Amino acid sequence: MKPAPGKTGPNGQPFGPLLLTAREAARLLSLSERTLWGLRLPRVPVGRRQYRYALADLQLWIESRKTNGGPPA
Repeated sequence: MKPAPGKTGPNGQPFGPLLLTAREAARLLSLSERTLWGLRLPRVPVGRRQYRYALADLQLWIESRKTNGGPPA
């Protein structure tokens, strides 16, 4: 999951993988793989019964979950 050494994207940030395995995605979100599967996030089929998660989709999910820090509903 580490970016390749010396590679940067257009914004100068380290350039890493665009697609993550379930294990990598779960680790990134601090979840178990089982919980990740239950979230029903968009995924990309890459083979027979193999899927990857787009980093952009994970970032959108994180943004959609943010709150303003008020009391829980």
